[in-house]
Amino acid sequence: MRSRTKAVVIGGGIAGCSTLYHLTQEGWGDVMLLERDELTSGTTWHSAAQVTNFGMTQTMVGLKSHSIALYQDLAADPDYPVGYHFGDGGIRLANTEAQMDGYRHFASMARGMGVEFEVIDAEECARRHPLISTENLLGGLWDPSDGDIDPAQLCQALARRARAAGAEVHRNTPVTGLRQLKDDTWIVETPKGEIHADVVVNACGYRVNEVAAMMGVHHPVASMEHQYFVTEEIPAIKEAGHRMPLLRCPISDYYSRQEKNGLLVGFYEQDCKTWGMDGIDPNFTNALCPDDLDRVTDVLEGAFERMPALMEVGIHTIVNGPITYTIDGAPLVGPVPGKRNAYCIIGLRAGLGEGGGHGWLLAQQIVHGEACYDTWILDPRRFTGHGNVELTALKAIEDYQNEFRFHFPHEHRPAGRPMKTTPLTPVLAAEGAEFTVVNGWERVDFIKPTEDFHETLGFRFAEAHSVIGEEVRAVQNSVGLAEVNGFNRFEVSGTDAASFLDRMTCSRLPKGPGRTRLAYLLNQHGMIKTEATLTHLPASDRGPERYWYGSAAAAEGHDMDWLTQHVQPDEDVSIRSLTNDQTILVLAGPKARDVLSACARGDWSASAFPWLSARECYVGIAPATVLAVSFSGELAYEIHVPNAQLYSAYLSLRQAGQAHGLRLFGARAIESMRMEKGYLHWKADLLTEFDPFETGLDRFVAMDKGDFVGKSALEARLAKGPSRRLVTLQVETEDRWAQPGSSVMVEDRVAGTVTSGDWGHRTGLNLAYAFVEPALAEPGTKVALDLLGDLISATVIAPCPYDPENSRVRA
Repeated sequence: MRSRTKAVVIGGGIAGCSTLYHLTQEGWGDVMLLERDELTSGTTWHSAAQVTNFGMTQTMVGLKSHSIALYQDLAADPDYPVGYHFGDGGIRLANTEAQMDGYRHFASMARGMGVEFEVIDAEECARRHPLISTENLLGGLWDPSDGDIDPAQLCQALARRARAAGAEVHRNTPVTGLRQLKDDTWIVETPKGEIHADVVVNACGYRVNEVAAMMGVHHPVASMEHQYFVTEEIPAIKEAGHRMPLLRCPISDYYSRQEKNGLLVGFYEQDCKTWGMDGIDPNFTNALCPDDLDRVTDVLEGAFERMPALMEVGIHTIVNGPITYTIDGAPLVGPVPGKRNAYCIIGLRAGLGEGGGHGWLLAQQIVHGEACYDTWILDPRRFTGHGNVELTALKAIEDYQNEFRFHFPHEHRPAGRPMKTTPLTPVLAAEGAEFTVVNGWERVDFIKPTEDFHETLGFRFAEAHSVIGEEVRAVQNSVGLAEVNGFNRFEVSGTDAASFLDRMTCSRLPKGPGRTRLAYLLNQHGMIKTEATLTHLPASDRGPERYWYGSAAAAEGHDMDWLTQHVQPDEDVSIRSLTNDQTILVLAGPKARDVLSACARGDWSASAFPWLSARECYVGIAPATVLAVSFSGELAYEIHVPNAQLYSAYLSLRQAGQAHGLRLFGARAIESMRMEKGYLHWKADLLTEFDPFETGLDRFVAMDKGDFVGKSALEARLAKGPSRRLVTLQVETEDRWAQPGSSVMVEDRVAGTVTSGDWGHRTGLNLAYAFVEPALAEPGTKVALDLLGDLISATVIAPCPYDPENSRVRA
């Protein structure tokens, strides 16, 4: 066994074997895999092993497409062919129009990744799967590539190819300890000796937190018991002359696929059960949980109604084993939060079907720093300190109970709420707030007009549309107040703070103390890494001269890692998080200055406190830092207040606002207004797949300043020209908005992808942002959007259709 290697992958299931293989494909042959028992002895061995191309984001579709292509290649290997039933086809059923709309959207989104799904009616579902009933059925989504694979053969084939490329695989080699050295490399301890590794990868399935504890971290992963059974032979299957398509049923919470001449039928019962919460028996390997079919009786009855043939056949085998879930159901694939040279590929509840793609994207991140797709949906840093054991278990149960029921736009399910709140949360709830969730924080979505107000979830404008319009008009014509909690905020100080931040961003820093500026940070490939508001605060009784770094609430862990990992040993730079200590109150509208002047001493006139200014003050008796910035396009102030004084500041603003008709507004109104102003959202429109010029941020890039992270790569990209351009579209429909991922079509071909969409209540325009082919970026260009199965006309327009001169924010 080697004692020195570039990477040690811990875990010999699909996650570990895929990562090992793909590391060798990216050029790292000097890598190792350590497995405490035998390969595939964890969840992998008892997996139902379905391989679908379906995903709810383009990243997920892309990685699944890679898995399918890889598995086809492995199946065709004459020396070690893997048993793979490719192309049996699969149907996801639906019994509501809202579900069918969702399938139409997913088909549009997948088309942008070169994947063709088909939305079919109930009769066609039954024609393609003759065992099902059309009772209470509207239709479904057909995936022609659906199939299943042999788990053990798959992992052995990946390990075999990795060994051929120089990798080592060591079975019966448990990891007993992990130590990180001063140079950020790792010592991996095993009973067979120590290994010095540049990088470690946690791919430990349901034992993920046993290894995480050796690093001093905890991952939000929990296990659920999951049961399926295999039937005896079904004559109709034997007589059909073709393999049965796979079936996934959100109506009755079960799935099925053909197994020999019977069916494998799996259940997602409501009376579900977590597993391993208090520790896992060290001897639990190649093992199962006790059978418990009584727990799935209700689901089984629904399966009988959908597939009557099940009532006439016996059960051959019952399997009940643990599968892993995360807080939002998506895996954790990427850097371990707060650690260097440590990665994980965990929480793969559908590991066999997706594992090839997950290992592919992780290997790219390890070797190159980024993957070919933006991987935020998989990034372990999307959960911060709130991702504890109890929350993970509650969300795992909820996700398990809704396995085949996708999230609708603006749907926020109730388990594990409220998690993170401020002193204003109950106050705003009493005011009628409907809450959304951002990085665990309860944030106002909109204010309900009546206590019993309810919005129908779906992909079309519904009851809240007019309510949001009223909030927007109040901000436009008078003044509004919103709480923006969880906003990421770091204090950067030290004698090298300015030079450090200047090196980290492609933009210019604020001109001096008391000024603020929007800036963009790039990765080493010249692509957008993150967006930040940089504020230069003068020395005062509240602290020394310093910078505030503000970014999206979801970016808390991501941005802290990025910044701290770039501080050089000889730099005097201190980075301190204020994210959980302060909250923003946004005061916006033409009367915002009047309200602020009534409760905060000082001259707040446009000449004394112009746009992009910053000032420390008191709002009433509450200490506050006010920034003259706007995400709405109206005159606005961000009022940053310590949480201990937040309620006090809120009362002062509400009282001062009474004379001016102040109204509360929420995140949905903000979203509408930012679309009209051309303002972008991190990880919606700001992606690692595009550089700042492709994203339309030319004015924020200072190529003539000194060196910055990603500058040389950006210069090379500029010489090549853009691959895509971000454009603003006017969409010619009034009943629906463009969903992220929807395809932009030109003459029956995909020419771009929507990133954001919403109704502009001040302009009366249905707006969308999309990355399109550069030739389509000129205003006036006509395209079509595939929205819910309909081709809707759209026109490229100039960015910022509302007040493009910014006269209102400067008023």
